[in-house]
Formats: sequence, structure tokens, C-alpha cells
Amino acid sequence: MPNNSKLPIFVIFTTVVLDSMGIGIIIPVMPALFADVTGTEKISDIAIWGGLLASTFALMQFIFGPILGALSDRYGRKPILLLALFVMAAYYLLMGFAQTLWLLFLGRLIGGITAATHATANAYMADISSPEEKAARFGMLGAGFGLGFVLGPLIGGLLGEWGPRAPFFAAAMLAAANGVLCYLVLKESLKTKNRREFMWYRANPIGAILDLRKFEGIYSLLLVFLLFTIGTSIYAAIWPFFTVERFNWSPGMIGISLTIYGVCFAIVQGVLVRPAIKIWGEKKTIIIGFCFEFSAMVTFAFLTDGKILIILIPLASLGVLAQPAIQAILSKSVGDDRQGAIQGVASSLNAIAMVITPITMTWILAVFSDKTANYYFPGMPFLFSALMVLLCLFILSRRKPASTL
Repeated sequence: MPNNSKLPIFVIFTTVVLDSMGIGIIIPVMPALFADVTGTEKISDIAIWGGLLASTFALMQFIFGPILGALSDRYGRKPILLLALFVMAAYYLLMGFAQTLWLLFLGRLIGGITAATHATANAYMADISSPEEKAARFGMLGAGFGLGFVLGPLIGGLLGEWGPRAPFFAAAMLAAANGVLCYLVLKESLKTKNRREFMWYRANPIGAILDLRKFEGIYSLLLVFLLFTIGTSIYAAIWPFFTVERFNWSPGMIGISLTIYGVCFAIVQGVLVRPAIKIWGEKKTIIIGFCFEFSAMVTFAFLTDGKILIILIPLASLGVLAQPAIQAILSKSVGDDRQGAIQGVASSLNAIAMVITPITMTWILAVFSDKTANYYFPGMPFLFSALMVLLCLFILSRRKPASTL
């Protein structure tokens, strides 16, 4: 049911901001952390370990995303949010104290299982929004995510100068504080009449996807969502490694670049999404976002000057126009009793992307950044990601205008 109260909107927005701060705060120190744990400073080796660790997290998210989504459809959003946030705080502490690779992997296993914060926040926002409000409010959450990346990498880069573990302890405090805030002021959004029974057959990823088959045209849109996420996940997967290899950036410089991206990201999703959808509609907004993303990726692939990369970051940020429009169409494609389920499926698809992207893109980066390679070209992963976005455009153009678009 739509809810016009601004308090739950503010709390969910704050949840996403703090959540993304916790994610972004550790990105600038990942190369240094792996060098500390593994004892090697070779970027091609560190990138592979980073990809494996990210994929471990994503695999757990893929498996447990629909389970937590189905549980939120049964028991409500607030309990799942609280569980995710407090266990996330413990996960960051484990990562901060870990001295071996197996402890890092254990931490990522735990973190991946409870990484439902963003998906559950989306489901909460869907609960309290009318169909006409959903795209703009998803854009608002996207802006919160971007704002978190403004503060997260900047703080992470600064704390990283003190050591690669300091940002993890800061992230743990943020997650715990967020959990306390949600406990104290957040009200449950899912009405009793909209709750549905939890069933294991539709709580697993495959069952949850098959449970959506009755909704016309949703599978092609889910495929677009998956491919677009695979393409855009490259930033989280290789940015610190790519910028160190090509531009020899420090953790502070990595943090500054991500901060600039976060500012632009927040402006696009918080300010530009609503007028873009009002002027062009959801489908054209998605296409325009895809075009900007494709152009940015191809350009980044060939850049050799870090200053130009910084200047062009706003071009890349315009690609995120597509994200809230896709999420709005997905949300409007199912009933009120399946908002947790559709967000759980989206979370699983995002996790699939984060299994595929870190392993493949860090491997491609490792191959093409090895000084002994026949062809040295660290920008090759961006060309592969651009191909994913181009494929999204093709599928969307072939999608029948039947239902939601």
C-alpha cells in the first residue's frame, strides 16, 4: 500500500547510503589487503584472488537471495533487514581481523548469505509506493547508493593510508549503527493480507524464477537486467586493479575517482531519473542509459591518461539512468504479494553477474596486463562489458511491446 509518510522513506534511504558506504569504503584498499595477506604485490595475481573472493560472495548471494526474499514476503521486511545488517557488521569485523585467505573467504561466505539489504530495501520501497512513484523512488534509492559511494571510497582511501584493515572496522560500525537505526524507527511495510506462505520450492533461485512464468514478458526483461548487471559490474570488479595497473594510482586516488563517480551517480538517479522518465518514458530512458554506458566503456578501454578518465566519469554515470526504469517495470510486472520475490530474483541475477564478472574480467585483466603477454591491453575487460550492453540493446529492441513496456 502506498505510504506518503516521509520517515520510512528517509530511513530506507539512509539504510542504502550506509550500506553502500560499507561496500565502497573497502574498495580502495583491496589491492593492498591482498598484498598483505598473500605476500605478493603482482597486480595480475592479486586481481585473480580479488575476483575469486568477489565471486564467493556473489555465489552465496545467488543461493540465499530468493530465500531471504521469500522470507520477507512471509515475515516482513524489517526482520530481514535487521538480520542482514547485524550479521554484516560481524562479517566486516572478521574481514578486518583476518590474517589468512581462508578467513577472508569465510567472511565473504557469511557476508554473501546476509547481503539482502539493498534488495529488501527495494521491496520495502515498493510496498509503500504507488505504481507511478516506483521509478522515481527506485531512483532515489539509487541516489542513496551513489551518495554512499561519494563518502565510502573517500573515507576508505583516507583510512587506507593508515593500513588496509582500518576501513573494515569503520564499515562494521556503520552496519551496526544502521541496524540500530532501523530497529528504533522503521515500521513494517508489508501488510498481513499481502503476506504469502513460505515454500522451499520457490525459495531456491530456479524455483523463484520459474514462479514468475505466469507474468507476460518478464523473462526477456530479466535477461536484460542480468546482462546489463554483468556489464556494469566491471567497475566494482576491476576498478582498483585497472587503475593501479594503467595509471599507477594510490588508494587515495582510487577513492577520489570513485567519489566523483558516486557524486555523478547520485545526481543522475536522484535528480535526472524522474524528468527523464516523464519526458521519454521508461523504455526510451533505458535505451538512452544503455547508449551512454556503451560509449563510456569503449572510451575507457582505450584511455591512457588518468586525468581524462576523471573528466569522462560523468559520461559513464549517465548510464545508470537505465537501472531504476528497469526496476520499476519489474516491480509493476508482479503483484503486491511478490515484491520480495521479484527483488529476491533480481538479487540472485545480480549475484550471478557478480559470480561471472569478477572471475572473467579479472582473468581478462590478468592476461592482458601481464608484461610478458603477446598483447598488452588492460582495457580489454571494458570492451567485453560494452558487448554485454550492446546485447541488452538488441534484446530490448526485439522485445514485444506487449505488456509492461
